[in-house]
Amino acid sequence: MNCYYNAKTIRLLALSITLILLSPLFATAQFKVTTASEGTEQGTVTNGTLEEIIQYAMKNQPLIRQSVIDERITENTVKTKLADWYPQINFNYSLQHNFLIQTSIIGGNPVKLGVNNTSAAQFTLSQAIFNRDVLLAKRTRGDVQLQASQTTTANKVDLAVNVSKAFYDVLATSQQIYVSQEDIVRLERSLQDAQNQYKSGVTDKIDYKRAMISLNNTKAAKKSNEDILKGKLEYLKSLMGYPIEKELKISYDSLQMEREMLIDTIQGPDVNSRIEFQLLTTQKRLQEANVSYNKMSFLPTVAANGAYNLNYQNNRFGDLYINNYPQSFAAVTLALPLFQGGKRKYNINSAEWQLKRTNLDITNLKNNINSEYANALGYYKGSLATLLAQKDNVDLAKEVYDVIQLQYKSGIKTYLEVITSETDLRLARINYYNALYQVLANKIDVQKALGQLNNY
Repeated sequence: MNCYYNAKTIRLLALSITLILLSPLFATAQFKVTTASEGTEQGTVTNGTLEEIIQYAMKNQPLIRQSVIDERITENTVKTKLADWYPQINFNYSLQHNFLIQTSIIGGNPVKLGVNNTSAAQFTLSQAIFNRDVLLAKRTRGDVQLQASQTTTANKVDLAVNVSKAFYDVLATSQQIYVSQEDIVRLERSLQDAQNQYKSGVTDKIDYKRAMISLNNTKAAKKSNEDILKGKLEYLKSLMGYPIEKELKISYDSLQMEREMLIDTIQGPDVNSRIEFQLLTTQKRLQEANVSYNKMSFLPTVAANGAYNLNYQNNRFGDLYINNYPQSFAAVTLALPLFQGGKRKYNINSAEWQLKRTNLDITNLKNNINSEYANALGYYKGSLATLLAQKDNVDLAKEVYDVIQLQYKSGIKTYLEVITSETDLRLARINYYNALYQVLANKIDVQKALGQLNNY
């Protein structure tokens, strides 16, 4: 009966030890399964509108995905700190064989203290009653997680601004290529007219050569913009986190953009709506909690703990687990550092100075927000005025070109005046599209200054 009990006890202890040793491996395997989906591809864009491109970037841009991962890390780190509030239960097991037993002299006689084989199993329990580390984790839990979330929002705002400007830059270059294509068609037609008039003896070859020069310059400009467009598209793809091997096509509606370019210029900036101010406010609360944390260093740490020990001793290994000599205790411990060379005082001073520095950061940000808004609004109004002027110039240049073209065919105007009017029309159209996209880009800066881009 004793042998059966001995073997069963050993098997149970061995199983317990095996489970304890393997539990970190199970935890690691579970973590790997959980995080395996972080690298999955999100596909490609279909329509290529600005809104779709921004939404794609929010899901696939590595920096944003890292920020989301940082939020998960922060959440689990907070839970790790808060876990110290719960009772901490531990188990320890040992098995020892003594080759030489310690000998002591008692009453002039050598006496061996101990037995050949010993084994012990210990269950310990501890409970934190007052600990400033876990108290800080509990008080700042919400702000720490909020700070991680606000950091993600700040990164999204910057990404939305950069993606929008890169999108408009691509459109501006695309429109220049489109204008060049139309100019090439028009110049080829003019070149044909000049050739016909030269062959008819109406004009000399100068008009024909001027038409050829203008056509060659326009083709060269178109080829140059096409090469530039490739680089701008790759830059936009890098901002989006778009697959390198995939083609990115964008779409737009010029009339819709013209309707969306206006913004209320009467409203003023609200510092509370800026994500930078929200981040600094959260940081200030964390700094205040840090000051309190350092002041609590003068308070003791209190904990309750206890243990139950199973002690087995026997000279025969086979009979080791027959007799148990248990031991148990419960205790309350209080730890209070009395002198640390002024370390606690210096830590408090450092935390207070960090809080003052954060207050100055908030003051500086308030001043910069007003300046940033005024600057962005000034550029927006200036580019809007330029756009309105360029829009009128396009109509005027088109009218002048049509009239001079008819007059040239009637022999009233020279071909040089046709080329000049053609150049004016091309520049007016390019300037108009550049001004339109500059207005939209400046509008993004105004919205950022107003804190209106926090909804991504």
